[in-house]
Amino acid sequence: MMAGAAVKQEGMTIATIEEIQEMGARMKAILGLSASPVGVRFLNAEEAVEGAKILDRHRYCQALMRARHGQNVVLDAEGISCPAAAQAFGFRPLPEPLRTGKGLVGFGIVSEEKVAQEMFEQMPHLEKGAIGQIHLFPLEKAEQLPDLVVVEDEVEKLMWIVLSYMHAQGGERVQSNTAVLQATCVDSTVIPYLEKRLNFSFGCYGCRDATDMASGEAVLGFPASYLPDIIQHLEYLNKKALPHSRGKHAFAALKNEQEGGQTVSCSSL
Repeated sequence: MMAGAAVKQEGMTIATIEEIQEMGARMKAILGLSASPVGVRFLNAEEAVEGAKILDRHRYCQALMRARHGQNVVLDAEGISCPAAAQAFGFRPLPEPLRTGKGLVGFGIVSEEKVAQEMFEQMPHLEKGAIGQIHLFPLEKAEQLPDLVVVEDEVEKLMWIVLSYMHAQGGERVQSNTAVLQATCVDSTVIPYLEKRLNFSFGCYGCRDATDMASGEAVLGFPASYLPDIIQHLEYLNKKALPHSRGKHAFAALKNEQEGGQTVSCSSL
């Protein structure tokens, strides 16, 4: 697709490729993200992705990590190595050790097999054969419209994205769904895709073990159709609320009061 072409989703023009790239760059700059927000596309098995590296023996969370750090990658049913993620994307069924719960007990994640069984039984997933491959790329280098945007970074930075999404929803409280398992594949990708909403996660055993996700980082995902509204409100927040909060003015006033200085009321902040 040519860079100047308009991209569409469900028959509605969302943005041009240049605008998507700019929105990715603005999100990164406003929030001070340590790496790129990631565009995710679900493709059929036959669709070629020019310039993308086909990954082999990679978990989905590792493919996401590569895209966060600037790589344009594709992960398909043969290349995905995590059996839980393979099931989440409809590539293949869960193997017996995971289905029975023995696997999670063996990893030391849960102590009872029935708990693990319930976790997997309730896990949202795509239907078998629904997609053939997953394309992941840094959003500021987008060449196509993503189905989803996934962002992994410090919790404070994700907070502003959730606030901006809530604003786009007219102030409706934001709900999240997680089993503290499959944080990147299910919580941040499959759920936003199936339920057409933002979902966030604190991470999980697997993605923290297999990637560079830091202890203070988390992950969220949302349909790409929300991107313009989220960026618009991030720009608004960046004028006052975001820098003021990061400046910790109320905390400084409290310290000043405790040290014998003049009291500053909340109304004056």
